[in-house]
Amino acid sequence: TGRNVNQRMAIILDNIVQSAPKIIQRITGGRPIITGLDLDESRDLSIVLRIGALDAPLKLIEEQTVGASLGDDSVKAGTVSTIGGLLLVLVFMVIYYKKGGAIASLAVFVNLLFMAATLAAFSGTLTLPGIAGIILTIGMSVDANVLIFERIREEVASGVTAFNALQNGYSKAIVTIMDANITTFIAGVVLFSFGSGTIRGFALTLMIGILSSLITAVIMTRAVFEMTTNSKTTQLSI
Repeated sequence: TGRNVNQRMAIILDNIVQSAPKIIQRITGGRPIITGLDLDESRDLSIVLRIGALDAPLKLIEEQTVGASLGDDSVKAGTVSTIGGLLLVLVFMVIYYKKGGAIASLAVFVNLLFMAATLAAFSGTLTLPGIAGIILTIGMSVDANVLIFERIREEVASGVTAFNALQNGYSKAIVTIMDANITTFIAGVVLFSFGSGTIRGFALTLMIGILSSLITAVIMTRAVFEMTTNSKTTQLSI
């Protein structure tokens, strides 16, 4: 450095000049002192010197500008896909389980209304994670009805009367339904307690949906069946 006094010495990282201080005097002892920097510049340069070169240098491959309407478009697309999937599921339920499928479809619709009313009461905003929670809730609600209907079919096949088949079917299916919903609800509580942002939104929608689906799939459908079925009924449309 003695031969380069008044020349600049570049500090280069990843082929980029980070600093180029002027050599004022010959450096002795291997410990140069860089002066003329403020506190922030000194801190940044110190970090560069300590860290050294990155193992994997960053390279700009693509740059894209996203408009503010992207989130709104995603929510609309998610809503449309949810409605489409819901309609397909309800059509299948009506075709496969006939009257039972129609009652289950009504229960799912009431379930969605209950969830929407609850979110509106708490000034909740419909987000993509929230839509995911609604979709999962619909699946669990339909699954509960499928379990009940299959139990009822088993009772009918064993020779039990239609009204007793209803009672036995709901009684035997309720244990499995409660186990599945309670464990999922506990998972939702954990996500809501320790998550943040979108995770909490998903967990909240899921917990509301589980509670409402238990009411509609177990209590409401049973009440409708019992009102339309008496002890003299010999066949069930299920």
